[in-house]
Amino acid sequence: MAPRRSRLTIIGTGGSIASPGTGPLNLFDYGGLGGGPVGIDRLLAMFPGLLDGFEVTAVEFRTLPSPSITPGDWLDLARRITELARGDPPPDGIVVTHGTASIEETAYFLHLALRIATPLVVVGAQRPPNGISSDGPLNLLNAARVATAPAARGLGVLVVMNDEIHSAREVTKTANFRLHTFRTPDFGTLGAVDPDGSIALYRRPLRRHAPDTEFDVAMCRELPLVDIAYSYAGADGRVIRHLAETGSRGIVSAGQSPGWPAAGERAAMIEAIGRGVIIIQSSRAGSGRVLHRRQDLTDGLVAADNLNPQKARVLAMLALTVTTEIAGLRRIFAEY
Repeated sequence: MAPRRSRLTIIGTGGSIASPGTGPLNLFDYGGLGGGPVGIDRLLAMFPGLLDGFEVTAVEFRTLPSPSITPGDWLDLARRITELARGDPPPDGIVVTHGTASIEETAYFLHLALRIATPLVVVGAQRPPNGISSDGPLNLLNAARVATAPAARGLGVLVVMNDEIHSAREVTKTANFRLHTFRTPDFGTLGAVDPDGSIALYRRPLRRHAPDTEFDVAMCRELPLVDIAYSYAGADGRVIRHLAETGSRGIVSAGQSPGWPAAGERAAMIEAIGRGVIIIQSSRAGSGRVLHRRQDLTDGLVAADNLNPQKARVLAMLALTVTTEIAGLRRIFAEY
């Protein structure tokens, strides 16, 4: 008797992985020239036999370029994933296809918000599916292999790209067009998928993640508005003041390394805190922890640990659904 094929659910959201170009050499602006992303069924039909080793259920969610993905889409996606994970029979693993522009933000949101134990991998591609040397088919196959592997359980949400397995918390896109764009700056990959399909894992995420999460988005209609203010030499705080005056519940400062605002921004931060706006201090450096200075503790800032600004924003949005107390927010950033 042949062994049971792993049950795999693939959820399509669009992106380059699902955006054919006009021909094999159309590797740029294919989204516009080729007509944009196609549905998940059409995408899978482009790679006959690729996933024959799995019992595949394809689910259409959105068909969008990833810069168009919004926090509202995150909430809807989390609910859809939860529904599918609790199906009968349940899938052994779930793969979400996604554009690479914002893949790290969607993946980290799911890493924080999901309350399911089913392994989940978010995957994309740097080249269109019909482009010369497209990375899409192998990325998709490797994502399927990882999502259905018993070793993937308990790792939270993963991003699988270019044969590498990354934690959603730590991975970031580092180059616009190169295939080897997704990196984990501080600590490196969790593991890799080898050419024979074997999966090698070398470490586990220790920060809290799905399904051990205090965030409950099941009934959440919208996430609190959190914005990012990028620091630079001579920044005078106008951006921070504008955000605080126009409805931001929280502001992430992408500070100058090692996480310091410009002199003119500091006063604007204190004013914003006085208005009840939460200030998260991150860094534009790309790696390394942001620490609480004595003045930060006094003024009420929250350090982002080693989260880059876009990841700190995601955690802040979820954290504000739980508490607005500074001590509570500092605890959340220390634990997640």
